[in-house]
Amino acid sequence: MKAINNKKTLLKTASSLMIAVSLVACSSSSNDSNDVSANKTDATTVPANNAKESKAKKVFSSIPDPVVATKLLKDAGAKYNAGYLNPIENASKYSSVKTKAINLGVYGSDLSFISLWDQTQESMLYLKCTNTLASSLGISGAFDENTTNRIQANMDKKDTLLTIISGSYWTADKYLTGNGQPGVSSLIVAGGWIEGLYIATRIGQTTKNEAVISQIAQQKTSLVNLLDMLDSYKSENNGTADVLKSLNELKQIFDTVTKDGGKLTDDQFKSLSDKTEEVRNSFIKP
Repeated sequence: MKAINNKKTLLKTASSLMIAVSLVACSSSSNDSNDVSANKTDATTVPANNAKESKAKKVFSSIPDPVVATKLLKDAGAKYNAGYLNPIENASKYSSVKTKAINLGVYGSDLSFISLWDQTQESMLYLKCTNTLASSLGISGAFDENTTNRIQANMDKKDTLLTIISGSYWTADKYLTGNGQPGVSSLIVAGGWIEGLYIATRIGQTTKNEAVISQIAQQKTSLVNLLDMLDSYKSENNGTADVLKSLNELKQIFDTVTKDGGKLTDDQFKSLSDKTEEVRNSFIKP
């Protein structure tokens, strides 16, 4: 029984560990915490003169509060639907660094969605996908069990959670950069972001819940931050330029939304949902 419970704990936090900007519920709430000092080994101090790290930090600062995110989904009447997920059989078909990185992010968001409904058997399959892709990129060490346990213990403390996840991200980024793959970690984040938005739009379509749709509209800011981070690596030969082009097309639709994160019209929501699906499907294509 203990082994089963440990597996569930690992599954419920695995995507938070790998995907810092997954927006399964698109929540923008935050909790104050003074516990960051307890995690000095993971603390991420951003040098003022390092533009790339500063841009990434802005993306991580928009991490959804997992507690509020879960409540929003439940209150919206969202149901588990495996049809929202990237099929597990695709995992073995990704051969380039670009597709492996993006879909590590995608599967991480899928794992987050699955964990909300305690789909243990399916979670194990998706956890295998993320482990396979992380290992093939050489970054599985950035997401060890100790870090996972710490995330689980601080799920209701956003500032601490941000510090831990940032530390894991920079561990992965440092390895990838040291091995001639700078910017690949940003592709992981992009994959998690687009999959989270895709799932959110599917839920918005099925539930017609105004709170969910409103939170989707508010992701305009997180997309701007993500684009800014990706732009730092567009000269690298790793597919970042193509990802930027696709996400900028999505931004054009977000730009029709009022700056204060106002309500999406039916036409805007349909356009946003359709473009999100188009971009997401191009990302998960083997």
